[in-house]
Amino acid sequence: MKFLFPAIAIALFSIGVSSADPSNWSHWRGPLGTGESPDATPPIEWSEDKNVHWRTQLPGLGHSSPVVWENTIFLTASLPVGEPFEPKPDLALGAHNNNLVSSKWRFVVMAVDRANGKVLWEKTVRERIPNEGGHETGTLASASPITDGERVYAFFGSHGLYCLEAKSGEVLWNVDFGDMQTKHGHGEGSSPVLSGDGVYVVWDHEGLSFLAALDKRTGKKLWRQPRNERTSWSSPISIDVNGSEQIVVAATERIRAYRPTDGEVIWECGGLSDNVVATPVYSAEDNILLATSSYNFQSMLALNLAGASGDLSGSDRILWTQKKRTPYIPSPLFYQGHVYFLGHYQGVLSRVDITNGKAPSGPFRIDGIYEIYASPVAANKHIYIVDRSGITVVLSEGGIPEPVGVNQLDDRFSATPALVGKDLILRGEKYLYCIREK
Repeated sequence: MKFLFPAIAIALFSIGVSSADPSNWSHWRGPLGTGESPDATPPIEWSEDKNVHWRTQLPGLGHSSPVVWENTIFLTASLPVGEPFEPKPDLALGAHNNNLVSSKWRFVVMAVDRANGKVLWEKTVRERIPNEGGHETGTLASASPITDGERVYAFFGSHGLYCLEAKSGEVLWNVDFGDMQTKHGHGEGSSPVLSGDGVYVVWDHEGLSFLAALDKRTGKKLWRQPRNERTSWSSPISIDVNGSEQIVVAATERIRAYRPTDGEVIWECGGLSDNVVATPVYSAEDNILLATSSYNFQSMLALNLAGASGDLSGSDRILWTQKKRTPYIPSPLFYQGHVYFLGHYQGVLSRVDITNGKAPSGPFRIDGIYEIYASPVAANKHIYIVDRSGITVVLSEGGIPEPVGVNQLDDRFSATPALVGKDLILRGEKYLYCIREK
């Protein structure tokens, strides 16, 4: 069965984190931590000449996603400054396809007025020569910021964690964790998470890995828990399991849940591949966590967390698994009881029931989009999938997903969009776009 839409065909292929205000998009996976905005009603059609409310030129590159609190958009960027020098040799074991360091870089946090695209403030938080250049498809500003409306937390990995006052951009505190040694020198990308009075940072690399908890008001270390892990890029999530808060991190050796007060491990489970990138999603209604990876092998696990403790590996706590078409870079979307995910570097969308892993229909091949770094998002019974080439496909939710919009902008997109009110906020390489129906 095929559905045709201008220049793109979608064919049937045979074969909750926080209690944040749902009207904001304070974290890169949205107010629920699942990729869904429960309140937003953004457009489904746009182009450079249609429904672009404004676009603002960006000072530098970043795969970090924009976050939004009421009428302010926050984002990060990085850019080379000063005179270039002879490139530093890439000494990482197994290094390949990396950018070589040949200049000092500036690390920037900025705030933009959602109404008109005006830059409210732009703050350079650090200038330094990077310790690694990162993969040629990546950036030095790949971790997304997070905000509680009063402060903005911007994480640049080896280049520091910064807490800024949201209205002025004043740096209130910063923490330097040292330099990461990432696998193959491919760079960094895990975003922090806020929960209660803590900000939580994952530091998984080829050296000594850890999870750190800091007081969000002062930056003071609350605790640091060592982790037997190597490089991963997945971000931590905060979940509520029957009234018990947990900080969950997915990685190669284990998926682990930590007690936020002291960092003690509540439960753990093995089963993912190397190079975990995708961030887990959680259904609070079902007490089910879904984690996935797709590097040297494909793996997806759904875990029943009600009363879970200890090592869950190989137990009946694993409700179901999947070994094919799992995502690598884009994180899954949990929406309307189903998990939507994109196959490893393929435009193949799968949809499964989170309780049993069964697919009511599909998978679905999305022709015309081939390289997807942004994670899918959803609002108002529509799913948004952004390709790096500038194409965004909008699908109807439920049943057989049908294309209701195929939209092209003159930019390249790797960052996950934000959905707020009537707006879709898209961060490209050159511009920040606000898409709003006119």
